[in-house]
Amino acid sequence: MCGLAGEIRFDGRSADVAACSRIGGCLQHRGPDGDGIWAHGPVALAHRRLSIIDLSVAGSQPMVDPALGLTLVFNGCIYNYQQLRAELEGHGHHFFSTSDTEVIAKGYAEWGLDCVDHFLGMFAFAIYEHRSGRLVLGRDRLGIKPLYLDQTPDRLRFASTLPALLAGGGTDTSIDTTALAHYLSFHSVVPAPRTILNGVKKLPPATVRVVEPDGTFVDRVYWSPDFSRDPDRAMWTSREWEEALLESLRVAVDRRMVADVPVGVLLSGGIDSSLVVALLAEAGQTDLKTFSIGFDSAGGESGDEFEYSTLVAQRFGTDHHRIKIDSSRLLPGLDRCVEAMSEPMVSHDCVAFYLLSEDVAKSVKVVQSGQGADEVLGGYDWYPPLADVPREGAVEAYSSVFFDRRWAAMGSVLNREWLLDSDAPTAFITEGFGRPGAETAVDAALRNDTTVMLVDDPVKRVDNMTMAWGLEARVPFLDHELVELAGRIPPELKLADGGKGVLKRASRGVVPDEVIDRTKGYFPVPAIRQLEGPYLDRVRDALTDPRAKERGLFDARTVDALLADPNRTRTTLGSNALWQLALLEMWLQHHDVG
Repeated sequence: MCGLAGEIRFDGRSADVAACSRIGGCLQHRGPDGDGIWAHGPVALAHRRLSIIDLSVAGSQPMVDPALGLTLVFNGCIYNYQQLRAELEGHGHHFFSTSDTEVIAKGYAEWGLDCVDHFLGMFAFAIYEHRSGRLVLGRDRLGIKPLYLDQTPDRLRFASTLPALLAGGGTDTSIDTTALAHYLSFHSVVPAPRTILNGVKKLPPATVRVVEPDGTFVDRVYWSPDFSRDPDRAMWTSREWEEALLESLRVAVDRRMVADVPVGVLLSGGIDSSLVVALLAEAGQTDLKTFSIGFDSAGGESGDEFEYSTLVAQRFGTDHHRIKIDSSRLLPGLDRCVEAMSEPMVSHDCVAFYLLSEDVAKSVKVVQSGQGADEVLGGYDWYPPLADVPREGAVEAYSSVFFDRRWAAMGSVLNREWLLDSDAPTAFITEGFGRPGAETAVDAALRNDTTVMLVDDPVKRVDNMTMAWGLEARVPFLDHELVELAGRIPPELKLADGGKGVLKRASRGVVPDEVIDRTKGYFPVPAIRQLEGPYLDRVRDALTDPRAKERGLFDARTVDALLADPNRTRTTLGSNALWQLALLEMWLQHHDVG
């Protein structure tokens, strides 16, 4: 896990090494263990290293392979790198390190663009071909690792975070009004390739982009999960699906233990992370470090779930750390959390992950997390209302239960000059739901949430907040083979038992029943869900700041009404509507953009 950056020029000039150095310097938090920069004519590549596999200097980046004529920077982990190394050695390749980075280089030399089909893991990479001048960018199937792009006619810059790109200078930082409409409709998600800024895009997940020396490029989408029924499994019983899912998760959890440093677990006390701990214990892991977080209660909401995480830790004998966040840390932590966001992310979970990561990073460099199970296996409460909806009614039904606000209501929030003249969010969902490969309305929603919403909300949240402290997070529920299996599971098995039924039933006898039967929980941060005191003051300051008034995004009457009664208006999914507006302004002001 690391941070990468680079530039390739299309105008005949040499790469701006100073700009790349500034961009790379902004990634220090992602890679505190080392740094490097390589430049050759029109190309410069920069890297910050978090040493997880091959801790020696041989694993440093940018990695230059003179024999192959390639230079590579990489962020992530290839879990099957040892098996691939052995296979590549069988093809005659010789290795000078024991790193997974070198496996990517040799794999590309052997298989070309098809190398990504061989990789099991999370990754973003850039490979430069010395002889052709071609640059190849790649991103993993579920978009776990980010890759932001700033392309002009003269050059392309790329980096692991959006704010790092800004440090290079020359980026168009005006607001993308289509992205703004997505942010305010699609639960603050801005789908790839857009970001909230016109000048910055992101490489979509499961995509390899080949950039020619003249700036033209071609994308190859190399993976897409199928959410329809598999004829070969048509006669499977519910028990067979449960056993297959549990075995797939066993494999996924085991894969994510590959490291030359200890691996811990973020243990929320919910079924997902508890099952990860249980399977690691089953596999013989001892002295496993686990971590859970809690906050002070506010507005009648509990601030921790220590009861359940402690139960799991005791059952499996982990070295458990209960991290209680003192109120004095929350407000300054909130501002630093906004600074760590590559894009505006409205979930109050962000600050929880940020503060948890700060403490966890003092003990371990790698953790597993239960993130992704709800999207992959139907754990959210907006899926059951879709169960009896005809396939042709899926777009409207999904939009009505998921969107924060519909198009007709947008004018009551945004000032006229920021309004689009068409309903881009609904058009996006319509296009996505219209693609073949999703059999029912529930299948279409799960495919959308797994490949779009998950990528640009929960997954991005975990990456940004953990990497702010040089902590690598691995997500076994997003093993692509598990996701492929889950897509084939009949929706009624996922929606059973209040959601994630197939997982709950598979977990019986593996994790404590109390965890399986509990009410679904979240990372609770009551002080943000129930805005009052200094948190409300921070929101008011952001929305009444002269920069916010000059920008004029939001209708002043709407803002005044929300500030007057800050906890009354909720989005469709129960989020604080005032917080959504304030978070966007806080992010824009912090980065001095828009």
